[in-house]
Formats: sequence, structure tokens, C-alpha cells
Amino acid sequence: MPVSDLTPSAQDYLKFIWSATEWSGASVTVGMMAARLGVSPSTASEGIRKLSSQGLVSHTRYGSIGLTAAGREYAVAMVRRHRLLETFLVQALGYAWDEVHQEADVLEHAVSDTLISRIDALLDHPVRDPHGDPIPAADGQSDRPNAMQLTAVEPGQTVTISRVSDADPALLRHFSDLGLTLDTELTVVERRPIPAATIARVHGQGENIDLGLPDSDAIWVVPGSRLRR
Repeated sequence: MPVSDLTPSAQDYLKFIWSATEWSGASVTVGMMAARLGVSPSTASEGIRKLSSQGLVSHTRYGSIGLTAAGREYAVAMVRRHRLLETFLVQALGYAWDEVHQEADVLEHAVSDTLISRIDALLDHPVRDPHGDPIPAADGQSDRPNAMQLTAVEPGQTVTISRVSDADPALLRHFSDLGLTLDTELTVVERRPIPAATIARVHGQGENIDLGLPDSDAIWVVPGSRLRR
């Protein structure tokens, strides 16, 4: 069964389960899913029950939710659609990186696999989206960088931004204003415990940047100089 045969809500649920655990070890629960997808806990619970009956998720009452092998295939297909659409909107249509997430959320349910394949070819098979998240290949494989949150970087280290969370469009705009975009090199100058903050200097800029905990948690970096893509 192609992923387009699933209902839009089933597509959303499977994509969320996969995406929520991609960069975090946190367990996915019904409550978490309801809050993030904007539905009631009872609606989320019923959706998970249906997916479980289809053999797409595993779930024990009051426990965490996981993907079966079949569920993972569908989830990765939806993630691929979403991230290729985001990349297309930025590279071909001139959208900013803070404008594409909701657009892609709508379009991903309507496009065909053929259109996604042609977008992939048109863009020369990109390996990451505008926020640095890896784009799964057609066979489901993806290459996630061995990145860590900026919060965990020790003073004196030089790092390169490889991913920025797209959860908050306003934060993305703020990062753009600060020059904190993909492949930006910076050095952590200081870690301040109270209030928690990371002080960093972007290479080529003279002033230090004071990043609070939510800001530095949203930025993922790899050690050393600029990524080559």
C-alpha cells in the first residue's frame, strides 16, 4: 500500500513518531502527540489504536508509542516528502526557512510519489533540508550528522552549525538576524550558569552573541570548520 492510501491524520501520526525521536531519546506518548498535533488526547488515542490494528505502531496502554517496520517505511516516506518540499520551496520558489514548515505540512498530503521523485531530481538529490535535517533517500536511508546541541559545547571550541530546529518560526527569523544559519562557524566564548546562557562569537563578526538556553538548545553543531556539501 502506498503512503498516499493512508489518511492524512495517519500520515501525520507516523511522521510525528519518527521525527520526534530522530534527534532525541525521548519516548513518544499519546499526550505528547495530542499536544504537538493539536488534537484531544482521546482523538490521538483512537488514531494510535487504528494504526496499531493496521500493524503500523506498537503501543501498550499508558506506555510509549513505537513504529513497526512497516510503520517506519511509511513514516520515512512522509518525512522525505516534507523535507523535499521544504527544500523546493526555498531553492525554487524563494521562500525563507521560517516560512516553509506549514506550507510543506499542507502539500505533503497532496503530492504524488512521481512529483516527489521529480522534485528530488530537479534539486539534484539534496541530502538535507533548509534546517539541516537529513532528507531520506528513496530507499529510506538517511545520513544524520553526528551533531550535538550548542548548549553542550565547551568554551574555546570552534563548531559549525549543521541543524537548527524548525519548531519556532520566530526563533528562525531571530537566528537569521544574528547570522546563525547553516554552515556558520562560531566559537563558544563562555558558558554562563545563572541565568543559563551560551556566549558565542560568529567568525567574521566582532561582537559576542548571548544565547539563552532555548536558543542554544535549538542549534545543533559539529566540531571544527565549515561543512562541505
